[in-house]
Amino acid sequence: MNHSSARRLGFVPPVGEHRYIMDAQTHRSAADRVYDHVKAGILARRYADHDLLAEGDIAAQTGVSRTPVREALLRLESEGMVRLMPKRGALVLPVTAQEWRDLVATRLLVETHCTAAAITSGAGPTLAADLAAPLAELRAATVAGDLARYTAADRDFHARIVAADGNAILIKLYASLRDRQLRMGAANLLAADGRPDPVRMAMTIDDHEAIAAAIGAADLHLARRLTTDHLGHADRVLRGVSR
Repeated sequence: MNHSSARRLGFVPPVGEHRYIMDAQTHRSAADRVYDHVKAGILARRYADHDLLAEGDIAAQTGVSRTPVREALLRLESEGMVRLMPKRGALVLPVTAQEWRDLVATRLLVETHCTAAAITSGAGPTLAADLAAPLAELRAATVAGDLARYTAADRDFHARIVAADGNAILIKLYASLRDRQLRMGAANLLAADGRPDPVRMAMTIDDHEAIAAAIGAADLHLARRLTTDHLGHADRVLRGVSR
């Protein structure tokens, strides 16, 4: 089959069309790289609330032109993470108090339900053993002072509790909260100077260890109370109320 026949049958796009497809793929890849870079910076709090991100700076950091930077920032704006400022850049938006309340309420409903389901089904000891890995990671991250690693381990701990129930809808719902959880977890572990607070990190590990122990002992009442207290503490810290 020659080139023109293949093109008529749909196997080979015209040269101009081929160039367009390749350029579009490269362009999308550049915009995706910028999106991932800026989003990771916001979630890890390398970019703090109310920081103004300049397009030129982001382009230099990621090695792309300003066009994919603009597209990435538009995408982040649609997700509520930044607000575009004409001729200035993008302003990092803080998570609102209402978002915090909604997140805590949703997590409380999902996690207490899944904890109860695991215990009443007899899977408590198995789940407790499974929680040993994220607990070890939490301890290691605290020693290293690695906030991003800590918040990832924190989310893994709670996600394993949700996954233990095997409810696909709840697992998907919980996964959809990922970005907000990471921002919430980071904010909850910062000292007044904006640095990771090792005391607060250690206290949170104590919460996790107590929850895992209650699940392992199949103590439904205690596990639910500890989960409620743990999430309530995070909510109070974020609202500036002492423990």
